[in-house]
Amino acid sequence: MNAFLLAAGLGTRLRPLTNEIPKCLVDICGKPLLQWWLEKLEAINIERTLINTHHLPQQVAEFAENYGGDIDIVLFHEPELLGSAGTVRENMNFVNDDHFLIIYADNLTNVDLRGIIDYHSSKDAVFTMGVMEMPRPETRGIAVLNDNGIVVEFVEKSPNPPGKLANAGIKVASPELFAFLDDKTPLDFGFDIFPKMVGIMHGYELNGYLRDIGNPEDLKAARMDWAELIRKQQIVS
Repeated sequence: MNAFLLAAGLGTRLRPLTNEIPKCLVDICGKPLLQWWLEKLEAINIERTLINTHHLPQQVAEFAENYGGDIDIVLFHEPELLGSAGTVRENMNFVNDDHFLIIYADNLTNVDLRGIIDYHSSKDAVFTMGVMEMPRPETRGIAVLNDNGIVVEFVEKSPNPPGKLANAGIKVASPELFAFLDDKTPLDFGFDIFPKMVGIMHGYELNGYLRDIGNPEDLKAARMDWAELIRKQQIVS
């Protein structure tokens, strides 16, 4: 099973920090955020991951070259950002199994990934979106699920969200997903793809800690939270 780690964001809300370091390499308790993700993937026996790059790509390339783990890292540079779904569309040949992970690498989480993978397999689903109740739902993509776990409504960043279950940036897809990825560039999952998959894709409620480190306040809180989770030995691989 392979995994996409979508890591090419500009990190504009973290400036001036991200003027000199890409968001995915920001330090979290002594390790770059990307390293926490790679170790998490290795722990569930993911053998290959594709990391997309854009801002300060040489730093990500140097990190990947010097990373000493047991996972094969493929870098995909985007001179112009393709969007979350565009990256996946342009790397169809990277998929070599009946399902694969898609992860937004600007989140910090101790969620057990095996739960959503097992759920996706059990449902023989085209796509499974990890969802979680998170603060500020008006700033996130919100999914409404029926009793069978099917997403029956999805709204991206609405001032009046229809619920509290937010897209958590952890997804499992089957190759049938590619039929939904059109030629638009940039192509975004939240705005362009998920509305087309309402009634088809599943939602899986995740349990654990998850935080987007996208602004200075959230980054500071994430570092404090993570240090406490490490102290309590609650970092789940």
